[in-house]
Amino acid sequence: MHSRRSPYVSDTHDPGHGHSPAAWVAVTIMLIAFAIGTAAFFFSVVWLVWASVVLLVLGLLTGVVLSRLGYGVGGPKYVVKAHD
Repeated sequence: MHSRRSPYVSDTHDPGHGHSPAAWVAVTIMLIAFAIGTAAFFFSVVWLVWASVVLLVLGLLTGVVLSRLGYGVGGPKYVVKAHD
């Protein structure tokens, strides 16, 4: 019997592609910024649209800083979790 691997199963050499605390925090902040910006744009609150753009950039910078502090994929503070 021939066993085929599913294309959705990650390879053991997979670097993680964002499954790190740094990536999760950065993406969460940026999603919140995008949601606030979308609502502010809908309600024509220009200052809040620009504030959400600033928050979006801060989310990106937060991810970079956390990654350099060791919370990114391959960092010393990142713990790989086994998937069953």
